[in-house]
Amino acid sequence: MSVMVVGSVALDSVETPLGRATEILGGSAVYFATAASIYTKVNLVGIAGTDFPAEHIQFLAERGVDIRGLEVVEGETFRWVGRYDFERNITQTLDTRLNVFADFHPKLPAGYESSDIIFLANIDPDLQYEVLNQVSGAKLRVVDTMNFWIRGKGESLNRTISSVDIVIMDESEVRLFAQNQNVIAAARSILTLGPRVVVVKRGEYGSIMVSDTDYFIAPAYPVLQVKDPTGAGDSFAGGLLGYLDQTKELTPNALRQAIVHGAAVASFTVAEFSIDGLRSLGREDIAQRYQELKEFTHFDDKEST
Repeated sequence: MSVMVVGSVALDSVETPLGRATEILGGSAVYFATAASIYTKVNLVGIAGTDFPAEHIQFLAERGVDIRGLEVVEGETFRWVGRYDFERNITQTLDTRLNVFADFHPKLPAGYESSDIIFLANIDPDLQYEVLNQVSGAKLRVVDTMNFWIRGKGESLNRTISSVDIVIMDESEVRLFAQNQNVIAAARSILTLGPRVVVVKRGEYGSIMVSDTDYFIAPAYPVLQVKDPTGAGDSFAGGLLGYLDQTKELTPNALRQAIVHGAAVASFTVAEFSIDGLRSLGREDIAQRYQELKEFTHFDDKEST
């Protein structure tokens, strides 16, 4: 079994009320691969410049991530600079330099097309669709996106969404895409395009899974100190899909369990800058928080008298 991720590889500079970090490892493909590799084999497709530190590539390789799909080309790596205001719940992008990522065109090495699960992180929906056409045998196809593509490439995004099994978006993106302020109604509207499941990310409030026959609401793990929320959504997806690939099940109950695994993994991500919270993370650590989340949300029916 294996999971393929197509997304960004970046060097981030982040400022939060708890500190500042410069030129740290980031990108949707990196966060996802780091999380999913705890569970299963990951095939990574992305692009970096010649300035991308060799130690980061070595880290991914040592995690067991197949990095044959990581192109390193002449130029500078994608960079993002941002500031978080936790009190007002605001994320401010101070600078975005696409650099070599501007000309990114996913290239799948031999064998990647046989990946069992495909995760298409936040990239141009036309590129996402091209990848989908190369992985016809995948058992599960999952897509993420952002407001930029919803506003600028709606038709292309509709085509991509109609070709996948699961859509993962944050709450504001679901509302924007469906033009409906009611999150549940908006998610159900997305289902009419073809996906079987919509997972709505709600940050510190957890997530909601919506299908034609099921609803599931999961909380976020109550982290005492959030240091850096960058990559939380991608590591959530990595935990979710990594678990599904490892269990080899796609039942409604397995999906519920996978979402809780994703929440547990993301809770470690936000506790440190970059992927530092995931570097030494083991399955036993995740299992403990999974069990705690189960206990936090358990309640008994009123006893009959």
